[in-house]
Amino acid sequence: MTLASVLTPLPVLIPTIAAAVTLFAGRKPRLQRALALAALSFVVVVCGVLLYLADRDGTLVLHVGGWGQSVAGMGPLGITLVVDRLSALMLVVSSVVLLAVVFYAIGQGIRDGDERQPVSIFLPTYLVLSAGVCTAFLAGDLFNLFVGFEVLLSASFVLLTIGASKDRVRAGISYVMVSMVSSMVFLFGIALVYAAAGTLNMAELAVRLDDVPAGTRSALFAVLLVAFGIKAAVFPLSAWLPDSYPTAPAPVTAVFAGLLTKVGVYAIIRAHSLLFPSGGLDPLLLVAALLTMLIGILGAIAQSDIKRLLSFTLVSHIGYMVFGIALSSQLGMSGAIYYVAHHILVQTTLFLVVGLIERQAGASTMQRLGGLAAASPLLAFVFVVPALNLGGIPPFSGFIGKVALLEAGAQNGSALAWVLVGGGVLTSLLTLYVVTRVWTTAFWRSREDAPEGHLSAAVPSALLHEPEDIQFVDRDNVGRMPIGMVAPTGALILVGLALTIFAGPIVAYSERAASEVLDRDQYISAVVGPR
Repeated sequence: MTLASVLTPLPVLIPTIAAAVTLFAGRKPRLQRALALAALSFVVVVCGVLLYLADRDGTLVLHVGGWGQSVAGMGPLGITLVVDRLSALMLVVSSVVLLAVVFYAIGQGIRDGDERQPVSIFLPTYLVLSAGVCTAFLAGDLFNLFVGFEVLLSASFVLLTIGASKDRVRAGISYVMVSMVSSMVFLFGIALVYAAAGTLNMAELAVRLDDVPAGTRSALFAVLLVAFGIKAAVFPLSAWLPDSYPTAPAPVTAVFAGLLTKVGVYAIIRAHSLLFPSGGLDPLLLVAALLTMLIGILGAIAQSDIKRLLSFTLVSHIGYMVFGIALSSQLGMSGAIYYVAHHILVQTTLFLVVGLIERQAGASTMQRLGGLAAASPLLAFVFVVPALNLGGIPPFSGFIGKVALLEAGAQNGSALAWVLVGGGVLTSLLTLYVVTRVWTTAFWRSREDAPEGHLSAAVPSALLHEPEDIQFVDRDNVGRMPIGMVAPTGALILVGLALTIFAGPIVAYSERAASEVLDRDQYISAVVGPR
């Protein structure tokens, strides 16, 4: 038994076991918090080691239960867990975000509407969500990828509606319905793939689908793209997201925005590069990427609430990732992988900052905000750094990722690729305009100049549209930001800056990951043996 075989299942097992233990410790909130933090900290360490091993030794494979590689020509049986450079990077970034957000949530003190009773279900559900995310990244077959999706979606239903306020239940119903449709389409796609190829193991599928007629392959890919496109919020399948995320508490919204859509992007990468590499639907993906960029950012311009504004920018920047994937080149894939890591960190950080803004000013609507830079220079700093990073200002990681993607589009040279290059530049400029507008209205102008600035933070939360079930620590002193909220936000800013400071090694790693993703034989050989 090797170190890799011992470590590979731990990102799933640790949070799953911790979720069960914390559920039984519901009446001991301090013990709950300690267990959750310890479990997710251990997951960060394990994922870091897996990244090192995958980069040093190549793809790591674990056939759970020791079933071996194949039986009677039917492909690998049981559950296969696979860690290559791409999945290892996703595990590391996701585990860091999950740890930071749970630290933030504990500092914020999410409650169920009763000031005397903490929400004992929050941490166990959050740990189940963590296990689902890791399952999706480790899955070596389509069915267990589906299981990972369903685990994280089931947990997300609870987190989204925690507190059961009217707005959250309404948003939760919409989210549940869209997710159910996505899951049904995915399950239908799995059935079609199995009928066509006789297996669901992705390495075995990569071999068998080559013998399936081209038209059938395109139809199968299209069905899976619909399922993954809904989860990734790719236009025109993205309308659900801006209405679902902003109603949840800041830490829940942050982890949703940072991670859940990226699980869908990860699934698109796997399907596009491993299962259906012919590129027959690449023009359709490029058009979808362009529309996702532009319609998302135009929607952001029209918003006055910072949460909804960031939700639209989230949709918009998914377009950059799809752009890189659809180019089907090493530079495009490398840029997409780097941009996924960048966007997980930056988007999560910005939603955590919105929670700090609500803490500082009592609202997140720009009509009521003003003077935040003078009231809290620290809050101004923690907003402006990730905001400029999202806007793609050099030398931040957002600029590095965008340049790589635009260069890949220029190398492609097709008319559609050049249109995407222009769309990417325009989207970046409009993103910078959007975050600048937030800065000038919420931070720079005086609160007296805000149209609704006379509504102070002392106004009841029902009038400020503040989530009804959140009781902030020291809520009578709105301007005080707990260290438990500021520290994880600052930590994520530092991790985001590390993508700039260590851009050389990280970009080189992304290039190795892209090369590995595009070379299907490496993945196939590691899982089912040489062809």
